[in-house]
Amino acid sequence: MQVYGLLGNPVGHSLSPPMHEAAYDELDIDARYVTFEPDDVGDAVAGARALGIRGLNVTIPFKETVLDHVEPDDLATRIGAVNTVDLCGEPTGHNTDAEGVRRSFEHHDVDLAGQDAVVVGAGGAARAAAFALADADATVHVANRTVERAESLAADVPEATAGGLDGVQGDVADADVLVNATSVGMEEDRSPVPADALHGDLAVLDAVYRPVETRLLRDAGERGATTIDGAWMLLYQGVAAFELWTGRSAPVERMDAALRRRL
Repeated sequence: MQVYGLLGNPVGHSLSPPMHEAAYDELDIDARYVTFEPDDVGDAVAGARALGIRGLNVTIPFKETVLDHVEPDDLATRIGAVNTVDLCGEPTGHNTDAEGVRRSFEHHDVDLAGQDAVVVGAGGAARAAAFALADADATVHVANRTVERAESLAADVPEATAGGLDGVQGDVADADVLVNATSVGMEEDRSPVPADALHGDLAVLDAVYRPVETRLLRDAGERGATTIDGAWMLLYQGVAAFELWTGRSAPVERMDAALRRRL
C-alpha cells in the first residue's frame, strides 16, 4: 500500500484526505492519505522517509521551515514556501498553491496573459498568487493593510507594484483580475474590496473557501464579474500534488465532488 500524508498543526479540519482518497478509489490505487501533527517538521520528514511514505503535503505552520529539510524547486524557492514534498528519492519541495491559482483561472476560461491583476494580502497565499499571476504574464499589484509587507512581496515578483488598502478601490476599478488572499470573509460577512470598485470585466478569485460564497464573490457576481470560489484553488493544488506523486492524470471531477460534499 502506498501512503501519502499531510504535515501541519492543526490538521483535523483538513479536506485533503477525502479529496485524495476519492482519487485513489477512482483510479483503483492501493493508497491511503493520513494526517500528522508533528512538533518538528525536520523529524517528520525524516520519519516519513524511514517509513516509506511517498509524498507529503505541508500546511501551517511548516510551509517555510520545511525548506531547510528538502531540495526546493525553482518556484518553491522563489515563493519561499513548500506545500508538497515528493519522497520518491531525495526529498524535493514544490509549491502547488501557485498551480492551484493558475488552474482555477484556466478552468473558468480566464486568460491571464497581459492582464492587470490585484492581489489583496501579503502572506503565504498572496505570495503563491502573485508568482502564479506573474509567471502567466499578468502585471501584478499587491495591496495590503501594512504597506511595507506589500512592498516586500512586490520586490520579489517581477515588475510588481505595491500599495496600501486605502488605494484598493482605484486599483481594482482599473484591473482585469482580482485575488483576495486574506482571511477577510471567512469569519464575518465582509469584503476586503468596496463593492463599488467591482465591475463586469473583472475575474475574481477568493482564496477563502468557507463559506464557499463570500461577500466579495456575491458583490462581484451582482456586477457581472467572473467569480471563482476558493474551493477551486484548494482542489487544483491537490490535483497538482496528486499528479506529481503518482505520475497519473487526476480524476478532477471525482476529487471536486468529494471536496464539495464536505464544505
